Amino acid sequence: MNPPTDALGSGAIAVEDKLERLLKADPAASSAYSSKIYAVPVCDVVPASGRPAEVIYRAFEIMVALIGLTFALPLMLFVALVIRCDSPGPVLFFHKRPARSIIVRGDDLVGRGDLRPPPGGYEPDTSYYVPSYFTLVKLRTMHCDAPMRFPQLYAYKYAPGEFHRQYPTLQHVPRVTRIGRVLRKLSVDELPNLWSVLVGDMRLVGPRPEAPEVLQYYTPDEMYKFVCKPGITGLAQINGRGLLNWGETLAWDLHYIRMRSVGLDLKIIFMTLKLVIARRGAF
Repeated sequence: MNPPTDALGSGAIAVEDKLERLLKADPAASSAYSSKIYAVPVCDVVPASGRPAEVIYRAFEIMVALIGLTFALPLMLFVALVIRCDSPGPVLFFHKRPARSIIVRGDDLVGRGDLRPPPGGYEPDTSYYVPSYFTLVKLRTMHCDAPMRFPQLYAYKYAPGEFHRQYPTLQHVPRVTRIGRVLRKLSVDELPNLWSVLVGDMRLVGPRPEAPEVLQYYTPDEMYKFVCKPGITGLAQINGRGLLNWGETLAWDLHYIRMRSVGLDLKIIFMTLKLVIARRGAF
């Protein structure tokens, strides 16, 4: 199944075409990407759902997270022991990741050096989505000194138009430990994500948490990915997972944002359980 090509706009505009339009509108971006991240105007991109439905769904998420953590605890303790025996370092991996964006008025954003304003600057009375962050926790699958041993894998330096064709997840990378490869294949390293669901940082379904280093390559349209909480699984995960490049992954994430519903979430959860067993795209 091919990813949708324009989840937020009208018509079938490919990611590369949107990027080309951005570079034409922002000449500075054509020579080098800015490390700053776009703040984008608030618009109605997420289907509205009634509060009773949200409350019921949140109760369902809490129940699933509690049951999952309870039954997974013996497995996680065993895996923790194996991780410690396999390579030096902590069992858990903590990393700052983008959370659901917060809404800020334009007059409160003037002078923010970490953000890229839209063309023409901020409108004082307009509200904008601004990135926020949470701490993601996973079982460690990489060598602790991987950033020092393999700095090229952490550079995240891409030429204009190159980022969307790159793959977020690579097979057979040396920074992954022996046991880490097994844990990734089985998706066991993601089990602590249930804690993030329990405390409300993540949902069961939503766009996977992104590495903050690549947000500088997102177009303004793609920043709408963060209008809802990140999830353990999502449309991208059931439509290729690690087999998708960044452009394809973003297309699926934005399509989910536009079409999100309880029924779609339940379908994604069911499909995820099947695909975890099949291990398609997991590496």
